[in-house]
Amino acid sequence: MPDKEKNSKLVITKTEGQILTTLLQDGKPVEFHLEPEEEESLLGNIYIGKVQNIVKNIQAAFIEIKSGLPCYYSLEENPEPVCTRKMNSRRLVAGDELLVQVSRENMKTKAPTVTSNLSFTGKYLVLTSGNTRIGVSGKLSLLQKRELKELLEEYRSADYGWIIRTNAPQASTEELRIEAAQLIQQYESLKERSKFRTCYSCLYQTPKNYLTQLRDTYSGRLETILTDDRDLYDSMKEFLMEYQPEDLGKLSFYEDSLLPLGKLYNLDQALKDALKERVWLKSGAYLIIQPTEALTSIDVNTGKYDGHKNQEATFLKINLEAAREIARQLRLRNISGIIIVDFINMKSPDSKKQLMDGFQGYLSKDPVKAALVDMTALELVEVTRKKVKKSLAEQVKAITEIQRK
Repeated sequence: MPDKEKNSKLVITKTEGQILTTLLQDGKPVEFHLEPEEEESLLGNIYIGKVQNIVKNIQAAFIEIKSGLPCYYSLEENPEPVCTRKMNSRRLVAGDELLVQVSRENMKTKAPTVTSNLSFTGKYLVLTSGNTRIGVSGKLSLLQKRELKELLEEYRSADYGWIIRTNAPQASTEELRIEAAQLIQQYESLKERSKFRTCYSCLYQTPKNYLTQLRDTYSGRLETILTDDRDLYDSMKEFLMEYQPEDLGKLSFYEDSLLPLGKLYNLDQALKDALKERVWLKSGAYLIIQPTEALTSIDVNTGKYDGHKNQEATFLKINLEAAREIARQLRLRNISGIIIVDFINMKSPDSKKQLMDGFQGYLSKDPVKAALVDMTALELVEVTRKKVKKSLAEQVKAITEIQRK
């Protein structure tokens, strides 16, 4: 069975004009995030967008949030758009202006996705317009779910709902009440401001990614936040003082001119390894990870493994080791969408069940929703992982293109 979650360390540093955020568990990277020092991400930003055109056959609209930047908008998933300027039509039509939030970055050849269901994320709670239910993280116990839902009942509204995050049980009742009030104020203030702003205005800008990592990393396991850059340190200190004063003591400034932070944790090499096609396992077996336009294929090979004579037990041992590493690599590389894994074929139904149960356990540790779908008749294992941010490979490519300009 999968290990319990290990204590974590967040390491933020600058390298070659980019900010590298690394989440380490037991000294091993489990997440990488790269962002340009200057250019801001669109993800999570809220704009007054303009409907460019309606595409009826796919039940979608394309909405510009900046001149020349059209975004995909599902009509089916957004039945009640919040218009700030409406043309003379009951339906959504070209020229309408409305509040939208970027819910997914542009990926490969696909445009960014926007939604009218606005989200305001706190450390423990998320306020969601367009959905009035109170949802709770599936990782909480039944007792925790019931108690937290009862607390949020007094904040129920016809205009918005709530998502109770995994780390909400760490907070006191008073802290949850304060955060709920802050998120409501943020939502109401934005709605009021939108009445007086022009098209393409950005009404809310998400903090830089390295700052949102301070908020989104499960703080109950986060021991240290470490940086060797004074500007980053000052920004994080200011952010923590305002939003997470209880975590301020975890922030440290690293100073050692002889051994830079990146070298201390071997981040450059770890980043290069996370972009390689081949991943070696301790047993001598290896994975081949190949992203394509439609899906990512992962092949498990016995490689140099020299196991005992019981072939079924040997293959099960390799597959379980591979399953654990695949779950880590999906998170490390931020691979999303459809993933097809070709494990080593096994004959025993019990062995297959052990593999699927083990793999499901490893995937459940991922903060991004990852689902084990099934094993096909050809013994290919299907996995899906929610698409939100660019993959690590796409982040590197985007930064390279910016640097070339």
